[in-house]
Amino acid sequence: MPSRTIRQVPCPSCGTLTPFSPDNRWRPFCSERCKLIDLGQWATEQYRVAAEDQDETGAEHLN
Repeated sequence: MPSRTIRQVPCPSCGTLTPFSPDNRWRPFCSERCKLIDLGQWATEQYRVAAEDQDETGAEHLN
């Protein structure tokens, strides 16, 4: 059976190339440290999901 090529992706925290496979327990991160750094940035609201501002007329339609 031929060996499969494992896809390498950059870690979202530090940029180190890391295997994107089930064997990498922290994927897509390279380590537990990078995973926790990313989680901390979400928890402290350094990362945010963009949303459109609701105007007053939009809020009235929810009632």
